[in-house]
Amino acid sequence: MTTATRDRSAPAGDTASPLRATVRSPRGRCAALFLTATASTGLGLALPLALGRALDLLLAHPGNSGALRWVLWCAALVLLLAVLDAVETVLSATTTARATASLRHRLTGHLLAVGLRAGERFGSGELVARLVGNAAQAGTAPASLAALLAGIAGPVGAVVALGLLDWWLAAVFLAGAPLLALLLRSFTQDSARCVADYQEAQGRIARGLAEAIGGARTIAACATADREAARILRPLPELTRAGHRMWHVQGRAAARAVALAPLLQLGVVAVAGVLLVHGRLTVGEMLAASRYAVLAAGVGVLVGQLSGLVRARASARRLGEVLAEPATPYGNRRLPPGRGRLELRHVTARRGGRTLLDGVDLVVPEGGTLAMVGRSGAGKSLLAALAARLADPDEGTVLLDGVPLPELDHDELRRAIGCAFERPALLGDTVADTIGFGVRPAPPDRIRAGAAAARADAFVRRLPDGYATPCRAAPLSGGERQRLGLARVLARDSRLLVLDDALSSLDTVTEHQIVDALLHHSPGGTRVVVAHRVSTAARADTVAWLDGGRVRAVGTHARLWREKGYREVFADAGG
Repeated sequence: MTTATRDRSAPAGDTASPLRATVRSPRGRCAALFLTATASTGLGLALPLALGRALDLLLAHPGNSGALRWVLWCAALVLLLAVLDAVETVLSATTTARATASLRHRLTGHLLAVGLRAGERFGSGELVARLVGNAAQAGTAPASLAALLAGIAGPVGAVVALGLLDWWLAAVFLAGAPLLALLLRSFTQDSARCVADYQEAQGRIARGLAEAIGGARTIAACATADREAARILRPLPELTRAGHRMWHVQGRAAARAVALAPLLQLGVVAVAGVLLVHGRLTVGEMLAASRYAVLAAGVGVLVGQLSGLVRARASARRLGEVLAEPATPYGNRRLPPGRGRLELRHVTARRGGRTLLDGVDLVVPEGGTLAMVGRSGAGKSLLAALAARLADPDEGTVLLDGVPLPELDHDELRRAIGCAFERPALLGDTVADTIGFGVRPAPPDRIRAGAAAARADAFVRRLPDGYATPCRAAPLSGGERQRLGLARVLARDSRLLVLDDALSSLDTVTEHQIVDALLHHSPGGTRVVVAHRVSTAARADTVAWLDGGRVRAVGTHARLWREKGYREVFADAGG
Protein backbone atom coordinates (compact mmCIF):
# COMPACT_ATOMS: atom_id res chain seq x y z
CA MET A 1 0.00 0.00 0.00
CA THR A 2 1.49 3.34 -0.97
CA THR A 3 1.46 6.67 0.78
CA ALA A 4 -1.00 7.87 -1.81
CA THR A 5 -3.81 5.90 -0.23
CA ARG A 6 -6.49 7.83 1.57
CA ASP A 7 -9.34 7.03 3.92
CA ARG A 8 -12.61 7.71 2.16
CA SER A 9 -14.82 6.65 5.04
CA ALA A 10 -15.54 9.97 6.70
CA PRO A 11 -14.38 13.50 7.26
CA ALA A 12 -11.11 14.11 9.04
CA GLY A 13 -12.81 14.56 12.41
CA ASP A 14 -14.23 11.06 12.37
CA THR A 15 -11.47 9.78 14.64
CA ALA A 16 -12.70 11.98 17.47
CA SER A 17 -14.37 10.50 20.54
CA PRO A 18 -18.08 9.94 19.81
CA LEU A 19 -18.97 11.66 23.10
CA ARG A 20 -16.90 14.77 22.33
CA ALA A 21 -18.09 14.84 18.73
CA THR A 22 -21.70 14.51 19.89
CA VAL A 23 -21.36 17.44 22.28
CA ARG A 24 -19.60 19.56 19.65
CA SER A 25 -21.71 18.73 16.59
CA PRO A 26 -24.86 20.84 17.22
CA ARG A 27 -22.74 23.68 18.63
CA GLY A 28 -25.37 26.42 18.39
CA ARG A 29 -28.04 24.36 20.06
CA CYS A 30 -25.66 23.08 22.75
CA ALA A 31 -24.59 26.65 23.51
CA ALA A 32 -28.21 27.82 23.61
CA LEU A 33 -29.16 24.90 25.82
CA PHE A 34 -26.29 25.60 28.21
CA LEU A 35 -27.08 29.32 28.34
CA THR A 36 -30.77 28.61 28.95
CA ALA A 37 -29.99 26.13 31.74
CA THR A 38 -27.46 28.51 33.28
CA ALA A 39 -29.91 31.43 33.08
CA SER A 40 -32.56 29.29 34.75
CA THR A 41 -30.09 28.37 37.50
CA GLY A 42 -29.16 32.04 37.95
CA LEU A 43 -32.77 33.08 38.26
CA GLY A 44 -33.35 30.24 40.71
CA LEU A 45 -30.50 31.57 42.82
CA ALA A 46 -31.86 35.12 42.65
CA LEU A 47 -35.37 34.13 43.71
CA PRO A 48 -34.66 33.32 47.42
CA LEU A 49 -32.86 36.63 47.85
CA ALA A 50 -35.78 38.49 46.23
CA LEU A 51 -38.30 36.64 48.41
CA GLY A 52 -36.29 37.45 51.53
CA ARG A 53 -36.08 41.11 50.61
CA ALA A 54 -39.83 41.27 49.91
CA LEU A 55 -40.55 39.57 53.25
CA ASP A 56 -38.37 42.02 55.18
CA LEU A 57 -40.07 45.01 53.56
CA LEU A 58 -43.54 43.60 54.17
CA LEU A 59 -42.75 42.98 57.84
CA ALA A 60 -41.24 46.42 58.26
CA HIS A 61 -43.66 48.46 56.09
CA PRO A 62 -46.76 46.43 55.07
CA GLY A 63 -48.17 49.09 52.77
CA ASN A 64 -44.89 50.24 51.31
CA SER A 65 -44.78 50.49 47.52
CA GLY A 66 -41.22 49.18 47.63
CA ALA A 67 -42.46 45.90 49.16
CA LEU A 68 -45.07 45.58 46.42
CA ARG A 69 -42.37 46.19 43.81
CA TRP A 70 -40.28 43.34 45.23
CA VAL A 71 -43.32 41.04 45.24
CA LEU A 72 -43.81 41.85 41.56
CA TRP A 73 -40.14 41.12 40.93
CA CYS A 74 -40.60 37.71 42.57
CA ALA A 75 -43.64 37.00 40.37
CA ALA A 76 -41.65 38.02 37.29
CA LEU A 77 -38.81 35.68 38.30
CA VAL A 78 -41.24 32.78 38.72
CA LEU A 79 -42.76 33.50 35.30
CA LEU A 80 -39.32 33.70 33.66
CA LEU A 81 -38.32 30.43 35.30
CA ALA A 82 -41.41 28.75 33.80
CA VAL A 83 -40.63 30.14 30.34
CA LEU A 84 -36.98 29.09 30.53
CA ASP A 85 -38.02 25.64 31.69
CA ALA A 86 -40.24 25.25 28.62
CA VAL A 87 -37.49 26.53 26.30
CA GLU A 88 -34.98 24.17 27.93
CA THR A 89 -37.32 21.21 27.39
CA VAL A 90 -37.73 21.98 23.67
CA LEU A 91 -34.00 22.65 23.16
CA SER A 92 -33.09 19.46 25.02
CA ALA A 93 -35.40 17.34 22.85
CA THR A 94 -34.27 18.86 19.54
CA THR A 95 -30.58 18.78 20.51
CA THR A 96 -30.88 15.11 21.48
CA ALA A 97 -32.66 14.29 18.22
CA ARG A 98 -30.05 16.07 16.10
CA ALA A 99 -27.13 14.55 18.01
CA THR A 100 -28.63 11.06 17.67
CA ALA A 101 -29.18 11.54 13.93
CA SER A 102 -25.62 12.80 13.54
CA LEU A 103 -24.23 9.78 15.38
CA ARG A 104 -26.28 7.33 13.33
CA HIS A 105 -25.28 9.03 10.08
CA ARG A 106 -21.62 8.91 11.08
CA LEU A 107 -21.79 5.30 12.26
CA THR A 108 -23.69 4.11 9.17
CA GLY A 109 -21.20 5.75 6.83
CA HIS A 110 -18.28 4.26 8.72
CA LEU A 111 -19.80 0.76 8.75
CA LEU A 112 -20.28 0.88 4.98
CA ALA A 113 -16.70 2.12 4.59
CA VAL A 114 -15.33 -0.67 6.80
CA GLY A 115 -17.29 -3.33 4.94
CA LEU A 116 -17.24 -7.01 5.81
CA ARG A 117 -14.86 -6.74 8.77
CA ALA A 118 -17.44 -4.94 10.92
CA GLY A 119 -20.01 -7.70 10.47
CA GLU A 120 -17.42 -10.40 11.11
CA ARG A 121 -16.27 -8.81 14.37
CA PHE A 122 -19.52 -7.57 15.90
CA GLY A 123 -22.34 -9.44 14.13
CA SER A 124 -25.33 -7.80 12.47
CA GLY A 125 -27.56 -7.91 15.56
CA GLU A 126 -24.91 -6.27 17.73
CA LEU A 127 -24.37 -3.54 15.14
CA VAL A 128 -28.10 -2.84 14.93
CA ALA A 129 -28.28 -2.62 18.74
CA ARG A 130 -25.43 -0.11 18.78
CA LEU A 131 -26.78 1.88 15.85
CA VAL A 132 -30.30 2.11 17.30
CA GLY A 133 -30.13 1.86 21.10
CA ASN A 134 -26.63 3.04 21.95
CA ALA A 135 -26.69 5.92 19.47
CA ALA A 136 -29.99 7.14 20.96
CA GLN A 137 -28.53 6.98 24.47
CA ALA A 138 -25.27 8.66 23.45
CA GLY A 139 -27.31 11.35 21.70
CA THR A 140 -28.58 12.53 25.08
CA ALA A 141 -25.03 13.58 26.04
CA PRO A 142 -25.34 17.29 25.08
CA ALA A 143 -28.57 17.75 27.03
CA SER A 144 -27.27 15.70 29.97
CA LEU A 145 -24.00 17.63 30.08
CA ALA A 146 -25.75 21.01 29.92
CA ALA A 147 -28.13 19.93 32.69
CA LEU A 148 -25.23 18.62 34.80
CA LEU A 149 -23.18 21.82 34.42
CA ALA A 150 -26.20 23.92 35.31
CA GLY A 151 -26.93 21.51 38.16
CA ILE A 152 -23.40 21.96 39.52
CA ALA A 153 -23.70 25.73 39.15
CA GLY A 154 -26.78 25.64 41.40
CA PRO A 155 -25.09 24.21 44.53
CA VAL A 156 -21.91 26.23 43.95
CA GLY A 157 -23.90 29.44 43.55
CA ALA A 158 -25.96 28.57 46.61
CA VAL A 159 -22.81 28.13 48.72
CA VAL A 160 -21.51 31.50 47.45
CA ALA A 161 -24.87 33.09 48.33
CA LEU A 162 -24.66 31.61 51.85
CA GLY A 163 -21.19 33.10 52.20
CA LEU A 164 -22.48 36.51 51.13
CA LEU A 165 -25.22 36.33 53.76
CA ASP A 166 -22.73 35.27 56.45
CA TRP A 167 -19.51 33.32 56.20
CA TRP A 168 -20.57 31.01 59.06
CA LEU A 169 -23.41 29.66 56.92
CA ALA A 170 -21.04 28.70 54.10
CA ALA A 171 -18.53 27.22 56.55
CA VAL A 172 -21.15 24.95 58.12
CA PHE A 173 -22.21 23.63 54.73
CA LEU A 174 -18.66 23.21 53.41
CA ALA A 175 -17.81 21.08 56.44
CA GLY A 176 -19.98 18.33 54.98
CA ALA A 177 -19.17 18.97 51.31
CA PRO A 178 -16.38 16.32 51.11
CA LEU A 179 -18.93 13.64 51.99
CA LEU A 180 -21.14 14.82 49.13
CA ALA A 181 -18.17 14.72 46.72
CA LEU A 182 -17.28 11.16 47.79
CA LEU A 183 -20.91 10.14 47.36
CA LEU A 184 -21.04 11.45 43.77
CA ARG A 185 -17.65 9.92 42.88
CA SER A 186 -18.64 6.49 44.20
CA PHE A 187 -21.95 6.64 42.36
CA THR A 188 -20.28 7.54 39.06
CA GLN A 189 -17.78 4.66 39.23
CA ASP A 190 -20.30 2.01 40.30
CA SER A 191 -22.92 3.18 37.81
CA ALA A 192 -20.44 3.10 34.89
CA ARG A 193 -19.64 -0.57 35.54
CA CYS A 194 -23.30 -1.56 35.81
CA VAL A 195 -24.29 0.29 32.63
CA ALA A 196 -21.44 -1.33 30.66
CA ASP A 197 -22.53 -4.82 31.78
CA TYR A 198 -26.17 -4.05 30.97
CA GLN A 199 -25.41 -2.82 27.45
CA GLU A 200 -23.11 -5.77 26.78
CA ALA A 201 -25.88 -8.22 27.68
CA GLN A 202 -28.33 -6.28 25.49
CA GLY A 203 -25.91 -6.58 22.58
CA ARG A 204 -25.61 -10.35 22.97
CA ILE A 205 -29.41 -10.75 22.97
CA ALA A 206 -29.67 -8.61 19.81
CA ARG A 207 -26.93 -10.64 18.12
CA GLY A 208 -28.68 -13.92 18.92
CA LEU A 209 -32.02 -12.58 17.68
CA ALA A 210 -30.54 -11.45 14.36
CA GLU A 211 -28.98 -14.89 13.86
CA ALA A 212 -32.31 -16.57 14.59
CA ILE A 213 -34.21 -14.33 12.17
CA GLY A 214 -31.68 -15.15 9.46
CA GLY A 215 -32.23 -18.87 10.07
CA ALA A 216 -35.99 -18.70 10.71
CA ARG A 217 -36.83 -21.30 8.05
CA THR A 218 -34.30 -23.76 9.44
CA ILE A 219 -35.61 -23.25 12.98
CA ALA A 220 -39.20 -23.81 11.81
CA ALA A 221 -38.23 -26.91 9.81
CA CYS A 222 -36.36 -28.40 12.77
CA ALA A 223 -39.07 -27.40 15.28
CA THR A 224 -36.46 -25.85 17.58
CA ALA A 225 -38.17 -22.53 18.25
CA ASP A 226 -38.26 -23.06 22.02
CA ARG A 227 -34.61 -24.05 22.11
CA GLU A 228 -33.64 -21.01 20.02
CA ALA A 229 -35.70 -18.70 22.22
CA ALA A 230 -33.82 -20.04 25.24
CA ARG A 231 -30.49 -19.51 23.45
CA ILE A 232 -31.36 -15.94 22.49
CA LEU A 233 -32.50 -15.09 26.02
CA ARG A 234 -29.60 -16.86 27.72
CA PRO A 235 -28.02 -13.50 28.70
CA LEU A 236 -31.34 -12.37 30.23
CA PRO A 237 -30.41 -13.29 33.83
CA GLU A 238 -27.18 -11.31 33.44
CA LEU A 239 -29.18 -8.42 31.99
CA THR A 240 -31.54 -8.60 34.95
CA ARG A 241 -28.68 -8.66 37.45
CA ALA A 242 -27.02 -5.68 35.77
CA GLY A 243 -30.34 -3.78 35.77
CA HIS A 244 -30.89 -4.55 39.43
CA ARG A 245 -27.35 -3.41 40.22
CA MET A 246 -28.01 -0.14 38.36
CA TRP A 247 -31.14 0.55 40.40
CA HIS A 248 -29.38 -0.55 43.59
CA VAL A 249 -26.46 1.83 42.96
CA GLN A 250 -28.80 4.72 42.17
CA GLY A 251 -31.07 3.93 45.10
CA ARG A 252 -28.12 3.65 47.49
CA ALA A 253 -26.75 7.00 46.31
CA ALA A 254 -30.18 8.61 46.65
CA ALA A 255 -30.61 7.13 50.14
CA ARG A 256 -27.24 8.48 51.27
CA ALA A 257 -28.10 11.84 49.78
CA VAL A 258 -31.45 11.83 51.60
CA ALA A 259 -29.65 11.05 54.85
CA LEU A 260 -26.85 13.59 54.41
CA ALA A 261 -28.60 16.55 52.76
CA PRO A 262 -31.15 17.20 55.56
CA LEU A 263 -28.35 17.18 58.14
CA LEU A 264 -26.49 19.87 56.21
CA GLN A 265 -29.69 21.87 55.73
CA LEU A 266 -30.52 21.56 59.41
CA GLY A 267 -27.04 22.74 60.35
CA VAL A 268 -27.32 25.80 58.10
CA VAL A 269 -30.82 26.66 59.41
CA ALA A 270 -29.69 26.24 63.01
CA VAL A 271 -26.74 28.58 62.52
CA ALA A 272 -28.99 31.01 60.67
CA GLY A 273 -31.37 30.98 63.66
CA VAL A 274 -28.53 31.80 66.02
CA LEU A 275 -27.41 34.63 63.71
CA LEU A 276 -31.02 35.89 63.59
CA VAL A 277 -31.17 36.00 67.38
CA HIS A 278 -27.94 38.01 67.49
CA GLY A 279 -29.26 40.40 64.85
CA ARG A 280 -26.73 39.42 62.16
CA LEU A 281 -29.52 38.16 59.85
CA THR A 282 -33.00 39.44 59.11
CA VAL A 283 -36.06 37.21 58.87
CA GLY A 284 -35.99 37.48 55.09
CA GLU A 285 -32.28 36.60 54.98
CA MET A 286 -32.96 33.55 57.15
CA LEU A 287 -35.66 32.52 54.68
CA ALA A 288 -33.14 32.93 51.85
CA ALA A 289 -30.49 30.98 53.80
CA SER A 290 -32.88 28.05 54.31
CA ARG A 291 -33.65 28.00 50.59
CA TYR A 292 -29.97 28.22 49.62
CA ALA A 293 -29.22 25.33 51.97
CA VAL A 294 -31.74 23.22 50.04
CA LEU A 295 -30.18 24.23 46.69
CA ALA A 296 -26.63 23.63 47.92
CA ALA A 297 -27.50 20.12 49.12
CA GLY A 298 -29.28 19.16 45.88
CA VAL A 299 -27.33 15.93 45.46
CA GLY A 300 -30.42 14.01 44.43
CA VAL A 301 -30.74 16.17 41.32
CA LEU A 302 -27.05 15.69 40.50
CA VAL A 303 -27.37 11.91 40.94
CA GLY A 304 -30.06 11.77 38.26
CA GLN A 305 -28.10 14.01 35.90
CA LEU A 306 -24.89 12.06 36.46
CA SER A 307 -26.76 8.82 35.79
CA GLY A 308 -27.88 10.08 32.38
CA LEU A 309 -24.38 11.24 31.49
CA VAL A 310 -22.85 7.92 32.61
CA ARG A 311 -25.25 5.99 30.37
CA ALA A 312 -24.47 8.32 27.45
CA ARG A 313 -20.75 7.88 28.02
CA ALA A 314 -20.99 4.08 28.17
CA SER A 315 -23.04 4.06 24.94
CA ALA A 316 -20.56 6.39 23.25
CA ARG A 317 -17.75 4.01 24.24
CA ARG A 318 -19.54 1.15 22.47
CA LEU A 319 -19.96 3.31 19.38
CA GLY A 320 -16.29 4.19 19.61
CA GLU A 321 -15.37 0.50 19.39
CA VAL A 322 -17.11 0.34 16.01
CA LEU A 323 -15.61 3.63 14.81
CA ALA A 324 -12.15 2.35 15.80
CA GLU A 325 -12.34 -0.28 13.07
CA PRO A 326 -10.17 1.08 10.24
CA ALA A 327 -12.06 1.96 7.08
CA THR A 328 -10.97 0.58 3.74
CA PRO A 329 -8.33 2.94 2.29
CA TYR A 330 -8.26 3.94 -1.36
CA GLY A 331 -5.66 5.60 -3.53
CA ASN A 332 -5.96 8.07 -6.36
CA ARG A 333 -4.58 6.09 -9.28
CA ARG A 334 -6.45 5.40 -12.51
CA LEU A 335 -6.35 2.20 -14.51
CA PRO A 336 -4.22 2.15 -17.64
CA PRO A 337 -5.72 0.86 -20.89
CA GLY A 338 -6.46 -2.84 -20.52
CA ARG A 339 -9.08 -5.56 -20.56
CA GLY A 340 -9.06 -6.79 -16.97
CA ARG A 341 -5.95 -8.87 -16.32
CA LEU A 342 -6.24 -10.12 -12.73
CA GLU A 343 -3.19 -11.19 -10.78
CA LEU A 344 -2.83 -12.50 -7.23
CA ARG A 345 0.72 -12.55 -5.85
CA HIS A 346 1.50 -14.58 -2.72
CA VAL A 347 -1.95 -13.83 -1.26
CA THR A 348 -2.61 -15.01 2.29
CA ALA A 349 -5.85 -14.30 4.16
CA ARG A 350 -6.81 -15.18 7.72
CA ARG A 351 -10.16 -15.10 9.43
CA GLY A 352 -10.81 -15.83 13.10
CA GLY A 353 -7.22 -16.98 13.64
CA ARG A 354 -7.42 -19.48 10.77
CA THR A 355 -5.48 -19.24 7.52
CA LEU A 356 -8.11 -19.69 4.81
CA LEU A 357 -5.88 -18.78 1.85
CA ASP A 358 -2.18 -19.52 2.04
CA GLY A 359 0.29 -18.03 -0.45
CA VAL A 360 -2.02 -18.07 -3.47
CA ASP A 361 -0.45 -17.15 -6.83
CA LEU A 362 -2.90 -16.88 -9.69
CA VAL A 363 -3.14 -15.05 -13.00
CA VAL A 364 -6.37 -14.63 -14.98
CA PRO A 365 -5.56 -13.48 -18.53
CA GLU A 366 -7.45 -10.45 -19.78
CA GLY A 367 -10.69 -11.27 -21.50
CA GLY A 368 -10.75 -14.82 -20.14
CA THR A 369 -13.18 -16.71 -17.92
CA LEU A 370 -11.85 -18.40 -14.78
CA ALA A 371 -13.98 -20.87 -12.84
CA MET A 372 -12.98 -21.40 -9.21
CA VAL A 373 -13.74 -24.93 -8.05
CA GLY A 374 -13.26 -26.55 -4.67
CA ARG A 375 -14.92 -28.20 -1.73
CA SER A 376 -16.82 -26.17 0.84
CA GLY A 377 -14.34 -24.22 2.93
CA ALA A 378 -11.62 -24.26 0.30
CA GLY A 379 -11.58 -20.45 0.18
CA LYS A 380 -13.47 -19.78 -3.07
CA SER A 381 -15.75 -17.03 -1.75
CA LEU A 382 -12.91 -15.34 0.10
CA LEU A 383 -10.77 -15.41 -3.04
CA ALA A 384 -13.67 -13.89 -4.99
CA ALA A 385 -14.01 -11.15 -2.34
CA LEU A 386 -10.29 -10.39 -2.61
CA ALA A 387 -10.50 -10.24 -6.40
CA ALA A 388 -13.36 -7.73 -6.14
CA ARG A 389 -11.63 -5.87 -3.28
CA LEU A 390 -14.52 -6.48 -0.94
CA ALA A 391 -11.78 -7.62 1.46
CA ASP A 392 -8.02 -7.18 1.63
CA PRO A 393 -5.44 -9.94 2.05
CA ASP A 394 -3.31 -10.08 5.18
CA GLU A 395 -0.29 -10.65 2.98
CA GLY A 396 0.36 -10.35 -0.73
CA THR A 397 -1.08 -8.18 -3.47
CA VAL A 398 -4.04 -8.27 -5.87
CA LEU A 399 -3.56 -6.35 -9.14
CA LEU A 400 -5.90 -5.35 -11.94
CA ASP A 401 -4.17 -4.49 -15.21
CA GLY A 402 -0.93 -4.13 -13.27
CA VAL A 403 -2.26 -1.73 -10.60
CA PRO A 404 -2.58 -2.90 -6.95
CA LEU A 405 -6.24 -2.60 -6.00
CA PRO A 406 -5.63 -0.51 -2.82
CA GLU A 407 -3.96 2.19 -4.95
CA LEU A 408 -7.01 2.71 -7.18
CA ASP A 409 -9.44 5.57 -6.75
CA HIS A 410 -12.68 4.36 -5.16
CA ASP A 411 -15.00 5.23 -8.06
CA GLU A 412 -12.49 3.97 -10.61
CA LEU A 413 -12.30 0.62 -8.81
CA ARG A 414 -16.06 0.20 -8.52
CA ARG A 415 -16.64 1.08 -12.16
CA ALA A 416 -14.01 -1.44 -13.21
CA ILE A 417 -15.27 -4.40 -11.14
CA GLY A 418 -18.83 -5.78 -11.15
CA CYS A 419 -20.06 -8.32 -8.57
CA ALA A 420 -22.98 -10.69 -8.26
CA PHE A 421 -23.74 -12.81 -5.22
CA GLU A 422 -25.78 -15.81 -4.09
CA ARG A 423 -28.22 -13.57 -2.17
CA PRO A 424 -28.11 -10.17 -3.86
CA ALA A 425 -29.41 -7.17 -1.96
CA LEU A 426 -32.17 -5.44 -3.92
CA LEU A 427 -31.19 -1.84 -3.27
CA GLY A 428 -33.21 0.93 -4.84
CA ASP A 429 -36.84 2.00 -4.80
CA THR A 430 -37.91 0.15 -7.95
CA VAL A 431 -36.77 -2.87 -9.94
CA ALA A 432 -35.19 -0.51 -12.49
CA ASP A 433 -33.31 1.25 -9.68
CA THR A 434 -32.09 -2.10 -8.42
CA ILE A 435 -30.68 -3.12 -11.79
CA GLY A 436 -29.17 0.32 -12.41
CA PHE A 437 -27.71 0.61 -8.90
CA GLY A 438 -24.05 1.65 -8.87
CA VAL A 439 -21.49 4.46 -8.71
CA ARG A 440 -23.16 5.84 -11.82
CA PRO A 441 -26.74 4.65 -12.40
CA ALA A 442 -27.08 2.68 -15.61
CA PRO A 443 -29.23 4.31 -18.33
CA PRO A 444 -32.64 2.76 -19.16
CA ASP A 445 -31.45 1.03 -22.34
CA ARG A 446 -28.59 -0.67 -20.46
CA ILE A 447 -30.97 -1.67 -17.65
CA ARG A 448 -33.24 -3.49 -20.10
CA ALA A 449 -30.28 -5.01 -21.94
CA GLY A 450 -28.86 -6.32 -18.67
CA ALA A 451 -32.23 -7.76 -17.66
CA ALA A 452 -32.59 -9.46 -21.03
CA ALA A 453 -29.09 -10.96 -20.78
CA ALA A 454 -29.87 -12.25 -17.27
CA ARG A 455 -33.18 -13.72 -18.47
CA ALA A 456 -35.04 -11.37 -16.11
CA ASP A 457 -36.86 -9.18 -18.62
CA ALA A 458 -39.81 -11.54 -19.07
CA PHE A 459 -40.74 -11.87 -15.39
CA VAL A 460 -40.05 -8.17 -14.70
CA ARG A 461 -42.56 -7.19 -17.38
CA ARG A 462 -45.15 -9.40 -15.71
CA LEU A 463 -44.84 -7.46 -12.42
CA PRO A 464 -47.70 -5.02 -11.62
CA ASP A 465 -45.76 -1.96 -12.84
CA GLY A 466 -42.99 -3.65 -14.76
CA TYR A 467 -39.64 -2.02 -14.18
CA ALA A 468 -41.32 0.68 -12.06
CA THR A 469 -42.59 -1.89 -9.52
CA PRO A 470 -41.31 -1.14 -6.00
CA CYS A 471 -38.92 -3.88 -4.88
CA ARG A 472 -40.79 -4.40 -1.61
CA ALA A 473 -43.99 -5.09 -3.60
CA ALA A 474 -42.35 -7.56 -6.00
CA PRO A 475 -42.89 -11.22 -4.97
CA LEU A 476 -39.60 -12.75 -6.13
CA SER A 477 -38.24 -16.26 -5.87
CA GLY A 478 -34.61 -16.97 -5.01
CA GLY A 479 -33.77 -17.53 -8.67
CA GLU A 480 -35.48 -14.29 -9.74
CA ARG A 481 -33.55 -12.33 -7.13
CA GLN A 482 -30.34 -13.84 -8.43
CA ARG A 483 -31.23 -12.88 -11.98
CA LEU A 484 -31.80 -9.27 -10.91
CA GLY A 485 -28.38 -9.32 -9.28
CA LEU A 486 -26.87 -10.67 -12.50
CA ALA A 487 -28.77 -8.07 -14.52
CA ARG A 488 -27.16 -5.37 -12.39
CA VAL A 489 -23.71 -6.67 -13.37
CA LEU A 490 -24.60 -7.13 -17.05
CA ALA A 491 -26.12 -3.65 -17.30
CA ARG A 492 -22.68 -2.02 -17.30
CA ASP A 493 -19.34 -2.62 -18.98
CA SER A 494 -16.82 -3.70 -16.36
CA ARG A 495 -13.28 -4.87 -16.87
CA LEU A 496 -13.75 -7.61 -14.31
CA LEU A 497 -16.90 -9.54 -13.40
CA VAL A 498 -16.83 -11.53 -10.15
CA LEU A 499 -19.69 -13.99 -9.61
CA ASP A 500 -19.71 -15.59 -6.17
CA ASP A 501 -22.18 -18.48 -6.33
CA ALA A 502 -24.49 -16.16 -8.26
CA LEU A 503 -26.00 -19.02 -10.31
CA SER A 504 -26.80 -21.43 -7.48
CA SER A 505 -30.60 -20.87 -7.47
CA LEU A 506 -31.06 -21.12 -11.25
CA ASP A 507 -32.33 -24.10 -13.15
CA THR A 508 -29.93 -25.76 -15.56
CA VAL A 509 -31.43 -24.25 -18.72
CA THR A 510 -31.46 -20.70 -17.36
CA GLU A 511 -27.93 -21.11 -16.04
CA HIS A 512 -26.77 -22.28 -19.47
CA GLN A 513 -28.37 -19.25 -21.11
CA ILE A 514 -26.88 -16.80 -18.62
CA VAL A 515 -23.42 -18.35 -18.87
CA ASP A 516 -23.73 -17.85 -22.65
CA ALA A 517 -24.57 -14.18 -22.01
CA LEU A 518 -21.62 -13.86 -19.65
CA LEU A 519 -19.21 -15.38 -22.14
CA HIS A 520 -20.38 -13.11 -24.93
CA HIS A 521 -21.12 -10.01 -22.84
CA SER A 522 -18.39 -7.39 -22.95
CA PRO A 523 -15.93 -9.66 -24.73
CA GLY A 524 -13.07 -7.44 -23.61
CA GLY A 525 -13.84 -8.11 -19.92
CA THR A 526 -12.48 -10.79 -17.59
CA ARG A 527 -14.82 -13.09 -15.66
CA VAL A 528 -14.21 -14.93 -12.38
CA VAL A 529 -16.97 -17.41 -11.46
CA VAL A 530 -17.32 -19.53 -8.33
CA ALA A 531 -18.59 -22.75 -9.93
CA HIS A 532 -20.45 -25.64 -8.31
CA ARG A 533 -21.75 -27.35 -11.47
CA VAL A 534 -19.77 -29.30 -14.03
CA SER A 535 -21.48 -27.43 -16.87
CA THR A 536 -20.26 -24.04 -15.61
CA ALA A 537 -16.68 -25.20 -15.11
CA ALA A 538 -16.64 -26.97 -18.49
CA ARG A 539 -17.47 -23.76 -20.35
CA ALA A 540 -14.80 -21.63 -18.65
CA ASP A 541 -11.51 -20.97 -20.38
CA THR A 542 -9.56 -21.94 -17.26
CA VAL A 543 -10.35 -23.65 -13.97
CA ALA A 544 -8.54 -22.94 -10.70
CA TRP A 545 -8.88 -25.92 -8.37
CA LEU A 546 -8.69 -24.78 -4.73
CA ASP A 547 -7.96 -27.25 -1.98
CA GLY A 548 -7.22 -26.38 1.64
CA GLY A 549 -6.61 -22.71 0.93
CA ARG A 550 -4.13 -23.33 -1.87
CA VAL A 551 -4.38 -23.53 -5.65
CA ARG A 552 -3.91 -27.23 -6.27
CA ALA A 553 -4.01 -26.98 -10.05
CA VAL A 554 -4.90 -24.61 -12.88
CA GLY A 555 -5.96 -25.81 -16.30
CA THR A 556 -8.86 -26.60 -18.55
CA HIS A 557 -11.80 -28.52 -17.19
CA ALA A 558 -11.08 -31.38 -19.61
CA ARG A 559 -7.53 -31.78 -18.32
CA LEU A 560 -8.44 -31.52 -14.65
CA TRP A 561 -11.30 -33.98 -15.11
CA ARG A 562 -8.73 -36.73 -15.37
CA GLU A 563 -7.94 -36.18 -11.68
CA LYS A 564 -10.04 -38.28 -9.31
CA GLY A 565 -9.93 -35.59 -6.59
CA TYR A 566 -11.24 -32.99 -9.03
CA ARG A 567 -14.16 -35.20 -10.04
CA GLU A 568 -14.96 -35.81 -6.36
CA VAL A 569 -15.40 -32.06 -5.83
CA PHE A 570 -18.46 -32.09 -8.08
CA ALA A 571 -19.71 -35.36 -6.62
CA ASP A 572 -19.63 -33.79 -3.14
CA ALA A 573 -21.39 -30.69 -4.44
CA GLY A 574 -24.04 -32.67 -6.22
CA GLY A 575 -22.93 -31.14 -9.53
